[in-house]
Amino acid sequence: MFKRIQTKIARPASFCAKLASLAAILTLSIAISASPAAAAPKYAGIVVDAKTGKTLYEENADQLRYPASLTKMMTLYLTFEALKRGKIKLNTKVPFSAKAAAEPPTKLGVKAGSSITVEQAILGLVTKSANDAATAVGEFLGGSEADFARMMTSKARQLGMSKTTFRNAHGLPNTQQVTTARDMATLGLALRQHFPEYYHYFSVRSFTFGRSRMANHNRLLGTVRGVDGIKTGYTRASGFNLVSSVVDDNRSIVAVVIGGKSGASRNTTMKNLIAKYLPRASTRGGGVAIARGKPAPVEVPVPSAAPEIASASLVLPEVGPVPDRREEASNRIALAYAAPAPKVVGKQALAATLREQQAVAVPTPAPERPAPAEDVASDEADAIDPVTTASTGPVGGWVIQIGAMPDRDAAVSLLARAQGAAGRVLASAEPFTVTYENLYRARFGGFSGQDSAVAACRTLKKKGFACWATQN
Repeated sequence: MFKRIQTKIARPASFCAKLASLAAILTLSIAISASPAAAAPKYAGIVVDAKTGKTLYEENADQLRYPASLTKMMTLYLTFEALKRGKIKLNTKVPFSAKAAAEPPTKLGVKAGSSITVEQAILGLVTKSANDAATAVGEFLGGSEADFARMMTSKARQLGMSKTTFRNAHGLPNTQQVTTARDMATLGLALRQHFPEYYHYFSVRSFTFGRSRMANHNRLLGTVRGVDGIKTGYTRASGFNLVSSVVDDNRSIVAVVIGGKSGASRNTTMKNLIAKYLPRASTRGGGVAIARGKPAPVEVPVPSAAPEIASASLVLPEVGPVPDRREEASNRIALAYAAPAPKVVGKQALAATLREQQAVAVPTPAPERPAPAEDVASDEADAIDPVTTASTGPVGGWVIQIGAMPDRDAAVSLLARAQGAAGRVLASAEPFTVTYENLYRARFGGFSGQDSAVAACRTLKKKGFACWATQN
């Protein structure tokens, strides 16, 4: 009898021990998953005291990341420098080439052959993050966007941005265009220090262009005390980025967040960094000197694989995964747009257009590299690549497809041509690409329903584009 009682008592004790062990495992698992390095390995951040140059906080600050539209900070730096040297004026006209006009959104929508003033370009870059204006400025100041990108990289070296390489003026995806959180902080400090007469543009809340009012993408302006700029950025590869300048109570900092999962989580991260580290900034000091120096070589080797991710030292709100390491396709395609016969509609028209496009493809051989395992998408949704550099959410609802190309640049160009041809019908549509096998599907999203998607296709077909509507 006693043994029986003893056994009954012993079982609960054993059970409790197992529960305790399970709880410990769960606690450890939760702790690991809560680590930014485990849950958000794309994240990089830094906070710098603008008066002393002291780094108040850093995490992955020297690891390579994609800048997205933070790139436009350097485009604006060189614009301000040209203004300060008297090479251009605020009312100088900036012409738009066909290339500039064809850049994907976000954009001002200026037609090829038209022009805007330098001041309008500045405001378009600061508020709308206009890609067409960025290319136009780059071509205007550099002769070509490629030469302007070399100027950007050279200037980065002069400022001490040793790990940054620019390949374009706007920040749309390019695997060789990389930066670090520390380098972006340096650029933010340089903009404040070198151009106090122009820095106020970064605090502009909205900009009216034609009949459109364009709000600044930086939602911290006017909502977080002391924030006076600077720039947001987003692409799928980079995540949601933000550089903030803050001046309050005789303290001043520049903070950088790269790799946020969403605009909201990125903003929350930035708010937390400002709240925690601004009070720790010095009230004394003349400001860290950002040297201009002599130009350095602009070609910098870019590693084929992403750098190792350092372990986390501070738990922050939601942030995103490492940049995609997918190599950009090296094929370039000559686009052909033949209006389909009246009887050829829907998917048949799409197939006809694709055959026409593939017939004129001119492939350029490139060295083969094995694709990293993480580049293999589990399903089509994982491969969605929004074209825009603004803060956008997932593409859902009804979408239209206008082509499938073997090269992403060609797909983006096709989207831009279609948006230009369709006018108001696609004015509020969101262009994006979806990778499927070796093709890039060119699509538009953001339609209110099937009727509006079908109507958009009807217009595009009249303009000579193949098109079909589907629910995403």
